Amino acid sequence: MNIDRRRRALLAALAGAGLWPLGARARPALKGHVAIVGGGFGGAVCAQTLRRFAPQLKITLIEPRAQFYTGPMSNLAVAGGWALDRVRRTPPHVEGIRLVGQRARALETDPLVLHLADGVRLRADRIVVSPGVQMRYAEIDGLTADNSARVPHAWLGDAQVEILRARVAALEDGATVVIAPPAGAYRCPPGPYERAALIAWQLRQRNIRRARILIVDGKDDFTKRAAMQAEWARLYPGVIEWVPRAQGGEVLAVDVQQQQVTLASGEKIRADLISLIPPQQAAGFAQDTGLADGSGWCPVQLSSFESTRAPGVYVIGDASLAEPMPKSAFSAAAQARLTALGVIASLRGEAPPQGLLMNTCFSLMAPDRAVSVSASYRALGGRLNSVSSGVSASDASDAIRAREAALAYAWYAQASAEAFGGPSDA
Repeated sequence: MNIDRRRRALLAALAGAGLWPLGARARPALKGHVAIVGGGFGGAVCAQTLRRFAPQLKITLIEPRAQFYTGPMSNLAVAGGWALDRVRRTPPHVEGIRLVGQRARALETDPLVLHLADGVRLRADRIVVSPGVQMRYAEIDGLTADNSARVPHAWLGDAQVEILRARVAALEDGATVVIAPPAGAYRCPPGPYERAALIAWQLRQRNIRRARILIVDGKDDFTKRAAMQAEWARLYPGVIEWVPRAQGGEVLAVDVQQQQVTLASGEKIRADLISLIPPQQAAGFAQDTGLADGSGWCPVQLSSFESTRAPGVYVIGDASLAEPMPKSAFSAAAQARLTALGVIASLRGEAPPQGLLMNTCFSLMAPDRAVSVSASYRALGGRLNSVSSGVSASDASDAIRAREAALAYAWYAQASAEAFGGPSDA
């Protein structure tokens, strides 16, 4: 897919194209209550879409966090290219969406009832769950939730983003940085590799030339690898090294006191900074309520994202089992729009709309250069099938890299405004 086609696809996806028939006939007012668990990109966009197309509905958004850092653009903030305020967001505070600052802790399915941490029982006609991910710390020897901040993953939009930013800023000439992506499915698959590039950029800005960034990987490949490795070689020659699983790159253990990782190869590496991203699964609410299966993720009917384990409950975003669609903010928002319209159809007794789902993931290689991958998907025969896909060329011109970066910033501004409200000049 060339960059102009990608631009058109991006704009169509942001507009929700293909999800609602233009000129649809007027409908009687729709009554009912939809409760949404999780106020990140997936939950927030779902609430906003319901509000847009069925304003008569009672919509409740349950999100305990008063504010959080977004995953998209957080690596740029970690590297000092943006102030933290530019990636800090709050759940939407808009008329027509009731925001409840509590944690959902339990679910009844007949009838549908959510139990909140403060003891309130919330009855709903449909429930949408977008809880995000949680870390499986125990799979890495020596790593716990309590000591993870010593080797910050900065993957959950919390204080670890601030910790990692400070650690990067403190790196000195000759520093060794270890970034460890996990095996298996996880949130934002290109994120660790973008992080390596932007840390290298930050070090170059401070004229640090003798740094070494090691990516010790639990996988043997990653999305956009050819384009990213071309950019690493061009912008930061000799700085970033990728060690795949086949070469023993997977991290088996960590000593947070010594800042040392042990690889599957047996090699022990000490570093000035370790960013250890653990294996992941659907967040605790999905595990506790039985929405997740043995894979750790939540199986859904891919035509509607209704749970296969709880009728009337829909699971979207990172927690859903929706391969081959990646776990990204773009995917979560696309699933949220389709699911919101499916919920409306369900409340009317109609079949869910059959929309085209899209995803685009941008990765900044420097603040003014980016690479991307795009794909569209359609549910057919109980599976999500890739309809089209495209990835940045490894030999793209400087002008194309700059245009991709501009698209990344435009997408982030629009996506943030759609989800969380307020101005779109992020």
